[in-house]
This record gives sequence, C-alpha cells and structure tokens, in this order.
Amino acid sequence: MPSSSEPIEPRTGWVLYDADCAVCTRLARSWTTTFARLGLSVAPLQSPWVSERTGLSGRELLSNIRLLENDGSLFSGPEVYRYVMRRLWWTYPLYLLSRVPGLSRVFDWSYRTFARNRRVVSAGCDLPRA
Repeated sequence: MPSSSEPIEPRTGWVLYDADCAVCTRLARSWTTTFARLGLSVAPLQSPWVSERTGLSGRELLSNIRLLENDGSLFSGPEVYRYVMRRLWWTYPLYLLSRVPGLSRVFDWSYRTFARNRRVVSAGCDLPRA
C-alpha cells in the first residue's frame, strides 16, 4: 500500500508539470481527461515523491515537463509531447511532422524557448499562479 505521500499508481504513468507556471498548470488541467484515456495521471513536478522516484534534484526536475512511466522510464521536454501525440489519432500527424529532419529541430527549439520563458509568458498573459 502506498504511503500518504505516494500517489495512486495510474495504468501507464504521470505527466509532471511545473505547478508554479500558470500556463503549464492550465494546460495540464485542461488535458487531464485526455491523459486519463492514455492511462496517465497529472501531478506537479514539485510533489515530494517525484524527486524520490526520478532521482533528479528539484532544480533539474523543473527544467522540463516530464512523463514518468510506471516502469521508471522518464521522458523529458519535447519528448513528452511526442509521447502523447503518437498515441492520439488526431495528433498523430503532428507527431510525424515533429520527427521530420529539420522540423524536429524547430519543434525542439520551440519547446525549449517556451520552457525557458514560461513564467514570463504566464505573467504576460496575466494568468495567476496556480
């Protein structure tokens, strides 16, 4: 039986987002139903169990969105989006485009640029912190 700090284990794993980022929090919450169909739960990167399970420091964890599978596999950054897009029929074409040489670099660059500036974007959109 999991401890009170341990989450209930979903069928597949968890999408882990930065709860201090209003944009990230809104996106995670709005996609919760879709993630659930894929067997994924949503949890903040700041949850104590996340650092314990991944072995990553808090600072390192917060550098990217993460997807942690039940078997311990960890996906980070743009690979999280690819993971999800590959499993949904209506986003699969975007997944294919994100793998095309040249376009994959644009996809990765776009993600990294947003990730680096996500708190500025949240503030600029006048979104309250979650």
